[in-house]
Amino acid sequence: MIIAVASGKGGTGKTTVAASLAVVWERPLAVVDLDVEAPNLHLFLEPELTASETAFMEIPQVDASRCTRCRACVDLCQFKAISLLGDALMTFPEMCHGCGACMAVCPENAMRPGRRPLGAISWGHAGPIRFAMGRLKIGEAMSPPLIRRTRQKIEVLARTGAADIIMDAPPGVSCPAVNAVMAADVILLVTEPTPFGLFDLRLAVQAFDPLGSRLGVVVNRAGIGNRDVYRFCDQRGIDILAEIPFERDLAEVYARGGIIAQARPAIRERFRQLGRKLAANREPSTADHFKAVRHA
Repeated sequence: MIIAVASGKGGTGKTTVAASLAVVWERPLAVVDLDVEAPNLHLFLEPELTASETAFMEIPQVDASRCTRCRACVDLCQFKAISLLGDALMTFPEMCHGCGACMAVCPENAMRPGRRPLGAISWGHAGPIRFAMGRLKIGEAMSPPLIRRTRQKIEVLARTGAADIIMDAPPGVSCPAVNAVMAADVILLVTEPTPFGLFDLRLAVQAFDPLGSRLGVVVNRAGIGNRDVYRFCDQRGIDILAEIPFERDLAEVYARGGIIAQARPAIRERFRQLGRKLAANREPSTADHFKAVRHA
C-alpha cells in the first residue's frame, strides 16, 4: 500500500503528519521524502543513511559529422533546448526536459544520448523503517525526473521487506506534486480550517482527484478559523480522517525538531487511529472502515 501525504500549499503540516504516521505504523514500512527541492523529513526521523547515488537525466548530444541541419529536432523541441545557429546545431542541456523526441525524429541518427546530473538519492533506515530521500542539485529546475527515480528507489526497498510506503510529497499542485502522488493508493491531504487552507485544498482536490487515488483529509491546527473546510469535504464526500489540535505544546515539539505523535499519548493514539483507517483501505472489502472523524 502506498500513501502520499500532500497539501495544496506549503506550511500546512504535511511533513509533521508524515513523520508522526511513520512512527506509529503497525506494519513493515518504507518512507520517502519526495520534496526534493527542500527535503526535511530526515530532520524528524533522523535516519542512518548508508548509501547514495547520483541521479541523471538523459539529454541529447549532437554528432556534428552526421547532422544535415534539417531542423527536424529544432522545430520539434517546444522547450527551445536545441537551436540552429548558422551551420552549428547547439543544445542547451539546462533547458532540456529529457523527452527524447529529438533523438527519435532525427533522420540521420545524429542525436545521441548523453546525460546531466539532477541530484542525489540517499537511503538507509530509521530504526526498523526503510528510508530514502532525493535532493535536487542547486540550480537544477527539473525536479520531476529526480522525484520519479527516488520513488522507484523506495519501491525497490519496500519490495524487499513487503513494506507499505509513506511518501512525503512536495507541496502544491504543480508537476512535482503530481509526479510524486500519481502512484499512490491513498492521497492524504493536510489542510487547515482557514480561508487560505480551503482555497488550496480545493486546488489539491481538483488536481489529484482525476488520478483515481482515494482521497482523505487531515485537518491541522483544528480549532482556529471556521467550518468551511469541513463543509467542503462533506459536500465532496471526502473523509476527514484526523484532526490535530492547535496547541502550544505541539508547536514547541515541532520547533525543536520533535515528532508530535511522541509528544503525549493522546496525540499518539490519534495517529494510530489514522494509520488503522488507512490500513483498512488496503483491501476493498474493508473500505467501509475508511470513515470520517468529525467533531461538532
